Amino acid sequence: MAMGEIFNSKVEGIAAGGAGIVRLGDTPVFVEMTAPGDRVNCRITEEHRGWARAELLEVSEASADRVDPLCAFYGRCGGCRFQHVKYEAQLDAKRAVLCDAFERIGGFSPPSLRLVPSEPWEYRNRMEFHRLGSAGFGLKARKSAEVIPVADCPVADPGIRRVLKKTARGERVLALPPEKDRFTVYARGGVFLGEGGISRGKIRLLDREMHLDAGVFFQSNGTMLEKLIADLRELASGADRRLPMADLFCGVGTFAVFLGELFPHVDLVEENKRALALARENLRGRPAEFFALRDDEWIGARGRGARRGCGFIVADPPRQGLSSGTARRLAAEGPPLLAYVSCDPATLARDAAVLLDGGYRLAELRLYDFYPQTAHIESLSVFKR
Repeated sequence: MAMGEIFNSKVEGIAAGGAGIVRLGDTPVFVEMTAPGDRVNCRITEEHRGWARAELLEVSEASADRVDPLCAFYGRCGGCRFQHVKYEAQLDAKRAVLCDAFERIGGFSPPSLRLVPSEPWEYRNRMEFHRLGSAGFGLKARKSAEVIPVADCPVADPGIRRVLKKTARGERVLALPPEKDRFTVYARGGVFLGEGGISRGKIRLLDREMHLDAGVFFQSNGTMLEKLIADLRELASGADRRLPMADLFCGVGTFAVFLGELFPHVDLVEENKRALALARENLRGRPAEFFALRDDEWIGARGRGARRGCGFIVADPPRQGLSSGTARRLAAEGPPLLAYVSCDPATLARDAAVLLDGGYRLAELRLYDFYPQTAHIESLSVFKR
């Protein structure tokens, strides 16, 4: 294998991140914009110990899983990775990546996986845009810092699509925050929130109203979030409800709003103080305590009620997963029932191995496809003593 070498091979599958996997001899080579089953001509662009990258030159034989992208900006925009792949094949690829992470990083085979699909288009309620000049905005390019002024985005909520189309026609419909080079908008059910304009508001989620701020993180696929909440509520109802529960990395308190009423008390733990302030609003009047702490600070706290025995914990960490201290303490002292919501298979598998060493078993694994057309993977792991 040498830099610049051109070869023809069949795409065996999809790797984490969305690139196709082909082989040059025994070496795996990652090629973007390919679909499982494609036969491709490609050129080596990067060499590493044990693997390589290549650029796609030509699809010499298209897979049955290859489709035409719906978006005119696909391939230039940095958001989507899978628009050239049938939705069913996208789900198969994500299932394989998640299971592979458990086997390769966690060192064990996960249980049978339940997959929860999404509507593949117009699902995304929350999007981040980048300023382009004094009044324009767009999305980051796929492989550079360039900002692309997109006229439409088929994965976006209809409310966001309307704003994009009007902006492309020259209408000034979106106020941009003057102090920011990038900003966030949220749209759902006729509500539109945006940094620079009306940032705070309320949305309907299942049978509740939630206070949101466009500048504070909130799940970007409301329909899938409702499905996850319903499943978590069913799961939590089987916990020891005489004991309190804890919501780690609680954000604006979404899970606690729906699950907390099942328990006599709920601890909400969130390092982001703006998010925790919204959580206080969303749980006003409920028996709850709020901790503006990192997960390891909360679990190590003494004399503040933070380590009261819990019957149930739900944790929804960022990509970094649990801190090593939190994973170890949960493994040693965690509740009989633990729900781990993950956005990164690698750190999930790492943390799962620690929890299993501490006496848990992975009782259930579910993949919720929050982000069709992208390589992002959201899952729920249910750990039981």
